[in-house]
Amino acid sequence: MPESAVKTRRAGFALLLSVILLQGWLAQVAHAAQDANEITPIKPQHTGSYTGVTELLVRPTPPRVTSGLIEMEPVAPIARPPMIPGLTSRRTESRSVCRREYLTVGQFMLRDGLRFELVQPRPRQMLQFDPVSTIDVVQPVVQSPTAIEWSLPVQRVGYVQPEELPSMPRPVTEAATVSLQPADAPLGYAGRSGIRQRETQQSEHFVPVEDRWRIGFPQWDRYGKGHPRNDDYPYVQGRWWDPYNQNVLKGDYPILGQNIFFEFTATTQALLEPRQTPIGTTPFESTSRGNSQDFFGRPGQLFYNQNFFFSFDLFHGDAAFRPVDWRIKATPAVNVNYIAVNELAFVSPDVSKGTTRGRSFVTLQEWFVESKLADIGPNYDFASLRLGAQPFTSDFRGFIFSDVNRGVRLFGNNFSNRDQFNLVYFNMQEKDTNSLINTFRDRQQQVAIANYYRQDFIFPGYTTQLSVHYNHDSPTLKFDTNGFLVRPDPVGVFQPHTIDVAYIGWAGDGHINRLNISHAVYWAVGHDSLNPLANQAQDISAYMAALELSLDYDWARFRISGFLSSGDRNLNNGHATGFDSIMDNPNFAGGEFSYWQRQQLKLFGVNLVQRMSLIPDLRSSKFQGQTNFVNPGLNLVNVGADFDVTPKWRLINNANVLWFDSVQPLQQFTYQQHINHFIGVDLSIGTEYRPLLNNNVILKAGFSTLIPGQGFRDLFNKTDNDVRTLFAGFLEATLTF
Repeated sequence: MPESAVKTRRAGFALLLSVILLQGWLAQVAHAAQDANEITPIKPQHTGSYTGVTELLVRPTPPRVTSGLIEMEPVAPIARPPMIPGLTSRRTESRSVCRREYLTVGQFMLRDGLRFELVQPRPRQMLQFDPVSTIDVVQPVVQSPTAIEWSLPVQRVGYVQPEELPSMPRPVTEAATVSLQPADAPLGYAGRSGIRQRETQQSEHFVPVEDRWRIGFPQWDRYGKGHPRNDDYPYVQGRWWDPYNQNVLKGDYPILGQNIFFEFTATTQALLEPRQTPIGTTPFESTSRGNSQDFFGRPGQLFYNQNFFFSFDLFHGDAAFRPVDWRIKATPAVNVNYIAVNELAFVSPDVSKGTTRGRSFVTLQEWFVESKLADIGPNYDFASLRLGAQPFTSDFRGFIFSDVNRGVRLFGNNFSNRDQFNLVYFNMQEKDTNSLINTFRDRQQQVAIANYYRQDFIFPGYTTQLSVHYNHDSPTLKFDTNGFLVRPDPVGVFQPHTIDVAYIGWAGDGHINRLNISHAVYWAVGHDSLNPLANQAQDISAYMAALELSLDYDWARFRISGFLSSGDRNLNNGHATGFDSIMDNPNFAGGEFSYWQRQQLKLFGVNLVQRMSLIPDLRSSKFQGQTNFVNPGLNLVNVGADFDVTPKWRLINNANVLWFDSVQPLQQFTYQQHINHFIGVDLSIGTEYRPLLNNNVILKAGFSTLIPGQGFRDLFNKTDNDVRTLFAGFLEATLTF
């Protein structure tokens, strides 16, 4: 560009800027001229201080209180303002006058840059009104819920000379008492109000507050102790990082209007788990130790898993009894995991990968939108629709399906919440192999679930449920991120195949008088186009049953329970009778503290039992593999006792006796003629500690052992000695904001 053109452009910019500044200056001059026509004089006295009564324009626009910051709309002049007693002030500039003070009930408004302060300065509280003027207000000399006595010095005044003004002095002999609004802040951390004040105050006795959530409360030393840290006090102020008192970030105050709330939740879960499980070796390739000939090597493992969840929940409702009108929720997740073992080919089929593996993964674990479709009854009965990746457990104990996955759910209640219903369709997402959280890849599996709950069924306190599940799993070929084949199962012919299964179930939970009861019965019926282990198509007909009875004595609960899943007794007849679930996570017979349920026991390419499962289904993976109805099944008897040692500390104790319902599938799979039914005895003890009596901090620890029975030894014995008693323990800390 030529230099002349550059100079011309710069000159044009300078001219434009000059015009803008000139327009701004002319606007200020016009504004000052308008104000000069509305001047109320204060006649200076020879003592050097101003004493007089000014005409104060009153427009009672209540403030918006946001954590100590009071804001209000700009005040416009009123035709005939009422007379209000003046203020005692001192002159700070000899040739100046106070042009006008605008007063609203509770605040002082200045149009010429006046700055008011109390005579006796104390810690300040900022009151900000409009972009033109600010007032720094210090703790008042005398304060009551309805009035504050102010003594104010004038620090800066207007530019009009006294001789230019008409003389209208109104002497005042004492400091005035001006009625103000109470400026008490709401409880907790209220944040900024999202409501625009519309109603004006008409009387000193009543203050309209349209934001019904942010009504202020005074400080109150209830016990006269000076608010010690560990005492429980009402009317407590909070901070943004405080989840224990009311907090706008926790959905206690609306962020917009009266009914739109936001809730943020951050959770971290840290798990450290040393354990022993049978680990296969690779005697035909390479082993971690020379001359290893056994199929099973050293069982020691160390596993670490860390999850971070950040949940953002925006919803419209009233945060109390009424179900939400709509909701938008998203939960990003970050996972870090590490495992170390003593044998090769465990972390990867490639033995050169060694005996350790570390992985990390980031995803959007939970995301959905929700809308209420209709109000069914007068007592908050409703029907809502939720679309997206969402958590769902299909029965009381999670026997068939318990997962977070992508789907659409119609749900609601009826008859004053006595009945609840769910109609759910999941188009399943693939799970990450090591973190076990969702990916964005399609699993090519569809699950449909319908259930109906009825409370106080026959007996008060007993809830019954009827349900139907349907699982369609398409034929796919899948290797997990570690390189292992997971679909189809790497047994038999391992060809891609289709599974269509329906589950019909009845479950119940509650109490009948003093007796606590929980039960479930399911029948699975369907078709497998080509079962890998049976090497042929299978018509499926299998069943499962569970029952738990318990009694409470003060702070102790004593339990007895039983579990049965049917096994397949003939692999060659085309009828699969071994029961399997879709995506179970049962809280039964010890749950996460039980060795049998918690540990994943590998057996020649598949798992004898899955992690967090009861059923020995011979699947490659509960999370990525397909259901297998040609399996040995399980019989289990449990006795247990739970002790609430303190309100914060709980002990969970369980003893399980386990045996296979049928051993024919194991005999064909392992090419062994003699396998005993008895699996062994599972003993566990667990503890749960909540130091704050809530779910913000949960500390768990567990120790379990499996004393092998003859059937377990037949599967996992070494050449030179029997498999030993296996131990496992874990420490888990969950912190939630």
